[in-house]
Amino acid sequence: MRGAEAFRTAFGRDPEGLWHAPGRVNLIGEHTDYNGGFVLPFAVPWGVTAAAARRDDDTVRLLSLQAADGSAHVERISAYDQAEGWTRYVVGVFWALRRAGHPVRGADLVIDGDVPRGAGLSSSAALEVSVALALNDLYELGLGGLDLALLAQKAENDFVGMPCGIMDQAASALGKEGHALFMDCRSLATRAVPLDLAAEGFQVLIIDTGVHHELADGQYARRRQDCENAAKRLGVESLRDVTDLAAALAALEGDERRRTQHVVTENHRVEAVIGLLRAGALPEIGALLNASHLSLRDQYEVSCAELDVAVEAAVRGGARGARMTGGGFGGSAIALVAADRLDRVREEVARSYAERGWAPPRFLPATPAPGARRLA
Repeated sequence: MRGAEAFRTAFGRDPEGLWHAPGRVNLIGEHTDYNGGFVLPFAVPWGVTAAAARRDDDTVRLLSLQAADGSAHVERISAYDQAEGWTRYVVGVFWALRRAGHPVRGADLVIDGDVPRGAGLSSSAALEVSVALALNDLYELGLGGLDLALLAQKAENDFVGMPCGIMDQAASALGKEGHALFMDCRSLATRAVPLDLAAEGFQVLIIDTGVHHELADGQYARRRQDCENAAKRLGVESLRDVTDLAAALAALEGDERRRTQHVVTENHRVEAVIGLLRAGALPEIGALLNASHLSLRDQYEVSCAELDVAVEAAVRGGARGARMTGGGFGGSAIALVAADRLDRVREEVARSYAERGWAPPRFLPATPAPGARRLA
């Protein structure tokens, strides 16, 4: 494999193994995870592979085959404050493991990934989970998938400084081929939900808008703070606990009111989608995808023109439903499309972009893929 050969070239020895973790796409349940709510993501076929070997000191040597400048430069990090850019996601995993008391020393790593960056498919979680899984095996820590997801989340929250919920890392660590992952983000209970798209004659089409915004610029954190403020005002632990939406909305105003309306109704949409999937009514979830997008656009205010046009054009082209996915402010939309209408949907979205003078979007058909695993 490419990572193993690059490892030998960079470090003059063989890696002790290769570990892969996928990105994810979220079918429904957006911005509910850090509100203690429900999510329904699935792992995608693209991910990050880490070729790794232990060191007998505390140094981390890193090489990315996707380095922005195309170089084969090895980053040598012997102190946490030396980590910059993408290396923070890797070094943060070492930091989180050591802080939790696990006997992890240094490692040499070569990172190779094919998750489309900036598309909202969680390349950062795939990177974190692949490294966490590698270190778990190399240092015989005996941690389970959920434990690794939580440690990866801690690395991103407390080391990188991105206040994400648990969904991305959990989907990467626990994904199952042919299934979506239902997760209660408060109890951390999970359940695999069958999602055999091909058998139903459908695909989930990812529409990568090509618009890339950093979520760590304060917008994401601001939405999370709005939710925490609203929960405090309502006297509940989190917005997941709101049972009388009308009364809650009457007690709130402005941003807090809008965020609450989205979170509460989005949790109900997740449960409704699961019910329809269990009933064998896959096409009927389209209306719930549409409703989710409108809520994210109008109540949570995390969409953008390119996402809105992609969603509207996909539905106009024959998709059963569509919505933005991921944190927002750019990235990707998803559309539930019957196989015989895929070309029409692609053409309609591409035409709508061309009319506005925008660069053409990228289309990525996605099927639920396996979660994190050792490859060699």
